[in-house]
Parts: sequence; C-alpha cells; structure tokens
Amino acid sequence: MIMQLNYNWKKGILSESYKIFNNETQVGNLSNKSFSQTAHGELNEEKYTFKTTGFLKQHTQIIENNENKIIGEITYNNWMNKATININGQQFDLKYDNIWNTKWSISGLNETQISYNNTSSTGQIQSNTDNQLLILSGLFVANYYLQMTLVVLLIVFIPILIRH
Repeated sequence: MIMQLNYNWKKGILSESYKIFNNETQVGNLSNKSFSQTAHGELNEEKYTFKTTGFLKQHTQIIENNENKIIGEITYNNWMNKATININGQQFDLKYDNIWNTKWSISGLNETQISYNNTSSTGQIQSNTDNQLLILSGLFVANYYLQMTLVVLLIVFIPILIRH
C-alpha cells in the first residue's frame, strides 16, 4: 500500500469531459460523448479506452491503449448501484455509499480502497492505491450510471410529454 492519494475533478454541467487534478495541476481526464459506447481516459500518462457492449445486459471492456489489448471488464448490476471491475484477473467491487449516489467506493484485493464524492460539477477522489486504471474506472462507472439514469428518465417522460 502507498500513502493516501488525493485527486479533484471538475466537469461542466453539460460537459462530456472530466478533468482530473492533483492539487492545481491537471493530471488526467475522462471523455465520453453523450450516450456513446466508447470513453477515453488518461491519468498520470496512462491511457485507456472503455468500450461498452450489449443491449439489456451491458458490460464494458477496458482496453490498454499502448498495446491495444483488453485488460479488464466492468459488469453492472440491474439496480445501477453496484459494479464489478475485473482488471488482469483481480476483482474489485464498486458500490454507492449513499442514497443520492454522491458518494461511492471501490474495495478489493489487499485492502484497496478508493472513495469518491461529488456535487453536480466537482468531486474528490481519495485512494490508498496508485492503480491509475482502477481510479479512472470508478469515475467511468459513475458517469455510466448517470447516463443510464437520464435514458430511463427520457423513456418515462417523453411519452407523457407527447400526450399533453
């Protein structure tokens, strides 16, 4: 284990990109076009692609960009409050820690713990691991669930609005 790492992130309300900072220095980003199946992330010069496939039971492949090799996968539960992240054969569990989905955490092997909390456009990440991919994956999953929530809301409310 390493010392506690602290990151901050910022995202404009309508922005498709998270900017990740260590102190005031930008050290990474996560970019995802709205409702796209592919996102790109970078943290401390390590670059990854997240590619989501499937229709009713979606999962995300994690691709290491230097070798263009699949090195992990994210599977989601149906209630959109948990996910399992598998990276190079190691499993980590992501779960929301409050009902408002503004706090979530990843735990796993060797007491790995990453905690996230956010407001609408900013957030903090505290980690006892320097696993850049795992840190990015937690931010990706939260963004994925946010987009899926918006899709569900659109599906529910558009027919209501059309009738009136």
